[in-house]
Amino acid sequence: MTNTSSQAPAAGPLHGLRVIEFAGIGPGPFTGMMLADMGADVIVIERAADVAAAASRPRAALSRGKRSVALDLKTDEGRAAAWALIESADALIEGFRPGVMERLGFDPDAVAARQPRLVYGRVTGWGQTGPLAQAAGHDINYVALTGVLSTSCRPGQAPVIAPTIVGDMAGGAMFLAFGLMCALHEAKNSGRGQVVDAAMIDGVAAMSGLVHQMRHNGFWRDEPERNLFLNSSPFYEVFECADGRHITLGAIEPQFYAELLKRLGLDDVDPASQYDHRAWPALKERVAAQVKTRSRAEWQALLEGTDVCFAPVLSLAEAPAHPHNAERGLFVEVDGQRQPAPAPRLSRTPARAPTPGALCGEHTQEILAELASWRVRG
Repeated sequence: MTNTSSQAPAAGPLHGLRVIEFAGIGPGPFTGMMLADMGADVIVIERAADVAAAASRPRAALSRGKRSVALDLKTDEGRAAAWALIESADALIEGFRPGVMERLGFDPDAVAARQPRLVYGRVTGWGQTGPLAQAAGHDINYVALTGVLSTSCRPGQAPVIAPTIVGDMAGGAMFLAFGLMCALHEAKNSGRGQVVDAAMIDGVAAMSGLVHQMRHNGFWRDEPERNLFLNSSPFYEVFECADGRHITLGAIEPQFYAELLKRLGLDDVDPASQYDHRAWPALKERVAAQVKTRSRAEWQALLEGTDVCFAPVLSLAEAPAHPHNAERGLFVEVDGQRQPAPAPRLSRTPARAPTPGALCGEHTQEILAELASWRVRG
């Protein structure tokens, strides 16, 4: 990743912030990675029993920039170390089902009694309360219950959604990170922490605000065949090329649609009739047939960088090599593994250069030594 700051690379804008992450999967570790990318000292508490098994696994991308301490929370020594870490921290992240942290004895009330200013971040699928709070679930379920999954259907087909991205990472991890930052900012003034309840179902619902607004204004139609966003139109769709690869078109605005018709050679089509959904099926067939006359690379040469709202459908392997992505440093190489670069980008205090993910228990002795020193200073 390229550092665009005129200053030397810094420790990151969150340098000095300590976050304790109870090891889990999905949104919690992703939030921890985001904070670590920006300079926070993120310490993952992992199970001592997992050290041996984890030694044979590759370093995880979501553990980059973090430190790992392996503790046995069933022992007095392990619990004492966990409490010392919590007392030294600004925030805590956990992603268990409701009640797990309570059974472990590290629930919000217990933590607040010992570290009143700590911000306690909780991320779950269904939330801490409600009839489904204790039910198992995954990304696709949370997106479905909010109504958002229905926005990805095509006429006559079941809805499809990219796995883990909308519910887990956007609805869960991103909202947890936002909530933590809000609560940490408030704690500077009040000196008091609070609980951030980041339910994925809440985050996904919040992200659908624009769709609800469009629906209220009549621009979003529930009938897929009349909804341009649901791939019914000839100007907002994925099309197959001559070589079997695909491109995307998204010319929603009239001026972009007119440019698209011109570049496709469809001079007989009236741009003013763009939103006549009755003409969409026949015109869509014409556009599809036209796209199939050239390869994806040929369409890139003709349409990329123009105002027709175009992009090729790239594979995960192809994406890093695209000139735009490469120039922006959208992906980085970390310990031989390609990963997305930290985001967003800050001009004065950029993110830290990503480092390999921590192995389970890799920093146990280092962290315990720091805690001993911290106790003496305290």
